[in-house]
Amino acid sequence: MVHESQRQLVQEVAAGGLPELPSRYVLKEEDRPKDAVTAFGRLVFPTVDVRRLAEPEDVEEAAKLRSALESWGLFVVTGHGMPEALLDDILGSTREFFYLPQEEKLKYSNVVDGDKFQLEGYGIDRVDTDEQVLDWSDRLYLQVQPEDERRMQFWPSHPAPLKTLLHDFTVKSEQVAQLLLRATARALGFKEEFFADRVGERVTTFARFNYYPPCPRPDLVNGVKPHADNSLFTILLLDKDVGGLQVHKDGVWVDVPMLGNDLLVLVGDEMEMMSNAVFKASMHRVVTSEKERVSLVLFFLPDQQKEVKPAEELVDEKRPVMYKNHKAKTFSDGFWDAFALGERAIDFLKLRVEQEAASTT
Repeated sequence: MVHESQRQLVQEVAAGGLPELPSRYVLKEEDRPKDAVTAFGRLVFPTVDVRRLAEPEDVEEAAKLRSALESWGLFVVTGHGMPEALLDDILGSTREFFYLPQEEKLKYSNVVDGDKFQLEGYGIDRVDTDEQVLDWSDRLYLQVQPEDERRMQFWPSHPAPLKTLLHDFTVKSEQVAQLLLRATARALGFKEEFFADRVGERVTTFARFNYYPPCPRPDLVNGVKPHADNSLFTILLLDKDVGGLQVHKDGVWVDVPMLGNDLLVLVGDEMEMMSNAVFKASMHRVVTSEKERVSLVLFFLPDQQKEVKPAEELVDEKRPVMYKNHKAKTFSDGFWDAFALGERAIDFLKLRVEQEAASTT
C-alpha cells in the first residue's frame, strides 16, 4: 500500500516554500529534461486548416494532413471555428478551480476510503509504489462522452460556468475529431467512413485539466513523464502565456510553441495500431518552469467494446501486420498500469507483432 503522504497534492507541496525539492519528484540524472530544439529553428511545425479539410476536393490540405500524421504524429489546428471567448473562459475557469480552497477541491477527490484510486476526479495520477517518481502536476480528470456516462458527482460546481464551458468545448472538439477521422480516411484514399466504422458510434472521450505549479528546480522534474496517449486523437488547448509541452522528433525533444487560439492534435496509440503504423503516435512530455501553467486535454478513444486491430487494407507484403488485435477497454485499462511505470502501453501489453528477420541467403 502507498502511504497517504505520497499522494500529497503538488500544489500543496509547491506552496510550502521549499528549501529543496522532495526526493519523490527528482528524476535520475539521465532522465532529467535537457535543452530542447525550438520548433522554429531547423524544424517546421505542421499546421492544418480544418475548414479546408472539410472540402473533399481540397487535395492539397489532405496531403498536408497525411504528411503531418506520418512524419510528426501531430499538427496545429487552425480554422476550428471555436470562439476566442470560449477558449479564454475555459482556461480562466480552469485556473479558478485550482485556486479554490483545498477542502472544496477535495469534494471531487480521485482517492476514496483513504487509499483507493479511481480514474475520474481531482488529484494526482495513480501512485503504485513508494519508489515511483512523481510528476509535478495536479489534474482533474472527467469522462465527457458518451454524455449518458458522465459521472456528474465529479464535475465541480465552482466555478459555476465550468460545467457549461466544458460541455460546449467537448461538443465543438468532437466535431473537429469526427472531421479529422473522415479527412484521414480520404487522405489514405478510402471512403470517409473508413475509420468511423472501426471506432464505433459510442466514442469515449475524457477531459484532463492540468495544473503545473511554479517549480523551483525545473531541471530536476517532469511536469508529465514521457508517454504516448491512449487515444485515436488527442486535442489540446494550451496555456497562452507559458510553454512546457515538448514532443519527440528525430531523436530530440522539440518545444511546442504557444499557439494562441489554435489547437494541437496528437496521434494516439489506438490510431497508430489501427493504421498499422502508417501513422505514428506522438511521444511527448511536459517540462516545468518557475511560472504556473494550465492546459485542457481531450482524449478521443474508440467505443470501449470495439475490437481494435490493424485495418486489413493497410496490410501487405511490404507492411505486414504490426500489432495484435485487442479490445479497446483492455488497452485503456492497461494504459494506466504502463503509465505509472513510465512504459509505453503498446509494449507493456505486448501488442507488437514480432517480425521475422529478412533472410540474407
